[in-house]
Amino acid sequence: SGFVTGMYVVATPLFAALLLRERIAASVWAAVLISASGLAVLSLQGFSVSYGVALIFASALLYALHIVGLSQWSTHSNVVGLSVVQMAVIAAVCTLASAPNGIGTPHTGGGWLSLIYMALVAGALALLAQTWAQAQLSSTRAAIIMTMEPVWAAFFAVLLGGESLTGRMLVGGALVLTAMYLVELSPRRKIEAEVAHLTG
Repeated sequence: SGFVTGMYVVATPLFAALLLRERIAASVWAAVLISASGLAVLSLQGFSVSYGVALIFASALLYALHIVGLSQWSTHSNVVGLSVVQMAVIAAVCTLASAPNGIGTPHTGGGWLSLIYMALVAGALALLAQTWAQAQLSSTRAAIIMTMEPVWAAFFAVLLGGESLTGRMLVGGALVLTAMYLVELSPRRKIEAEVAHLTG
């Protein structure tokens, strides 16, 4: 399921090309394929198609649309406002989804601390950071950078969780880092070439 979740990295440039008519450079497509391969190495443990997998794939497509939309509408002047709107929508959707079974609350101090951390740091702050970053990045570059999530998860699993460092972690992480390097290097080379042309 981790690999299927990460398929937003492939769907994002497809949606950007189809909906926004963005021209995706060959180097970026290469980075997309490399990062998807890295995700596969990190998270794929066999593959089976089921209702749950279909739902996860649908969520990956929706997340890709979210990334594309955020890159299109996010600007330096509306980062906070757009973040608030997103958080309000997420809160409303989650409340409606959990309402049929009842909305529970933590019964311990540790539970409340975890809830507050998830809401403020992993939720609001992360969304604010993403919205700010996507005001400066294309949707495809943002998606590729976000594939670092499983790499960091593996890193902290080894550092704090006592897991053993495996070849899969090293190879998968190296592929994702390579993809990031490619997608970041391409625009810099273009800028350097333009500067050289203007000053030459």
